[in-house]
Amino acid sequence: MDRNQAIGLVLIAGILIVYSLVFRPPSPEEAIVSGADTTAVVTPEENQQLVDNTQAETTQPANQDSLLNSKYGAFASAMSGNEETFTVETEKAKYNFSTKGGAIKSVELKEYKTHLKEPLILFDESSNSQQLQIGTTNGIVDLASLNYKANKGTLSISEGDSTTIAFVATLADGSSVEQSYTIFNDKYDLDYSIKLNGLENKVLTNDMTIVWEDNMKRFEHNLEDARNKTTVRYYTLEEDSDNLKEIANDPQSETVGEGVKWASFSQKFFNAGIIADKGFSSATFATIPVADSSHVEIGKMELIVPMSDLYSGADFTYYFGPNSYKVLKKVTDGYEDNVYMGYKLVSWVNKLIIVPLFSFLEQHIANYGVIIIIIVLIIKLALFPLSRKSYLSMAKMKVLKPELDALKEKTGGDMQAQQQEQMKLYREMGVNPISGCVPLLLQMPFLFAMFFFFPNSIELRGESFLWAHDLSTYDVLINLPFTIPFYGSHVSGFTLLMTLSTLAITWSNNQVSSVQGPMKNIGYFMPVIFMFVLNSYSAGLSFYYFVSNLVTFGQQTLIRRFVDEDKIREQLMENKKKAGTKGKSKFQQRLEDAMKASQEAQRQKQNKKKK
Repeated sequence: MDRNQAIGLVLIAGILIVYSLVFRPPSPEEAIVSGADTTAVVTPEENQQLVDNTQAETTQPANQDSLLNSKYGAFASAMSGNEETFTVETEKAKYNFSTKGGAIKSVELKEYKTHLKEPLILFDESSNSQQLQIGTTNGIVDLASLNYKANKGTLSISEGDSTTIAFVATLADGSSVEQSYTIFNDKYDLDYSIKLNGLENKVLTNDMTIVWEDNMKRFEHNLEDARNKTTVRYYTLEEDSDNLKEIANDPQSETVGEGVKWASFSQKFFNAGIIADKGFSSATFATIPVADSSHVEIGKMELIVPMSDLYSGADFTYYFGPNSYKVLKKVTDGYEDNVYMGYKLVSWVNKLIIVPLFSFLEQHIANYGVIIIIIVLIIKLALFPLSRKSYLSMAKMKVLKPELDALKEKTGGDMQAQQQEQMKLYREMGVNPISGCVPLLLQMPFLFAMFFFFPNSIELRGESFLWAHDLSTYDVLINLPFTIPFYGSHVSGFTLLMTLSTLAITWSNNQVSSVQGPMKNIGYFMPVIFMFVLNSYSAGLSFYYFVSNLVTFGQQTLIRRFVDEDKIREQLMENKKKAGTKGKSKFQQRLEDAMKASQEAQRQKQNKKKK
């Protein structure tokens, strides 16, 4: 190496040393302090991992699209997307919608609260699911799983107005699924329609199946009563209303092959239902008991809709609201059957008399206890002629008691002879022994009608009176530290008062009754039995019966003051004198002929036994 080469190497070494000192990269600590960028050192293994991840990210969308296409075919393009939710609010409800499925996800009824004073959400995603199943070349597709674009309309509706929410799921080839909801400010029902555009060649089945399942929430204090009045109810195109068995410990199911107009998940005071303008071609319903105390029952329905309706546009109505008879009556034919008004023999009393009267009174009176009292007074006043006739009949039988006792001794225990003599006495005295029963029978429909009206009247829900906090359920005067079988762990004050007043009326009636022996005391057992039965029933019902008893007692006292038993006896004796000049009536003749035929049949039977 010559001198020049040595000098060159020294200069190069110096430059490298200076460069390394001046331009060296900072340590991690220095980078954090100064905020400078750091350059990571990647090992060969880490570099390979980065390459694999990059390739996976590149191929994942392609693989996902391939999977969607193989599973959903023409509907694959509408299976992905971002979900958006929004709320439409009216004066009666809040409806929560989602673009995922283009469906209602939850409904809150603003005018009502649960028994815990919480917002009453009739259903939500955690308790409710609905599918719209159609058969395609790629299998079953649920239209409620598509992603839709929403035309939201007006989200807050003013008084008297309505708004329409439209959802459209457009497929890759331009065909589409349209759903729309028209929501009214002053109604609990909303119009719903669904239409398939350009999908005729992609759908293989002739029907769409609406699969709706609702794990119905608990809203009432009395869980057992709520479960006993929860079911799936439906109404056929033949105008026949029916439902699955309400009080059942086992799952219930039923298939209806004929057309169905509407179906609902019906609870004691609320229901969620769907009505088809053209009807469902068939349906299957089911209920399943639940042990969870926060729910009352699981309801399921499968409703069949012809695809031909969907291609032209199928129209439906949803109802989410209270079981108010006057409200449901306006929804559609038979929908008021969600409020049970009793058997046909007594339901007419509620539908034609009590409901209109109750509605009129609540428009002018705010206190429902006072309304019940007024209803009692009106009914008792209207039925007073029947009550008076019944009491007079009992008074006549009391006047005849000495003669009846004499006949009993005369016949010596021969029942047939005694009955024959009694009928002769009744004919001579002009007394009809069943005339006192007829007025009571005519009053019975009103008595039983109340047994169904008050427990099912949502108007009483949450309304307090005296010590009762809620007239729609039982009142609690005393909480017991133990449970009495068939009675409960509480004492209902109104039921107790009803029992005591009924016992007083029974005693009063026995004072003018001709009935003797054990039959006379049976009347004292019935009020006690009803005390056990009604202890957990509606406080409004027990209060009605209590007030009714007080008015009845007052009526009997008033009638007794104007009834002179001596005059009644004089009238009966006068009738006996005139009886000799009168022939038997056709009814009396038929009655005597029937008694003689009965006596003859018994004699022949006894003769055969002797032989």
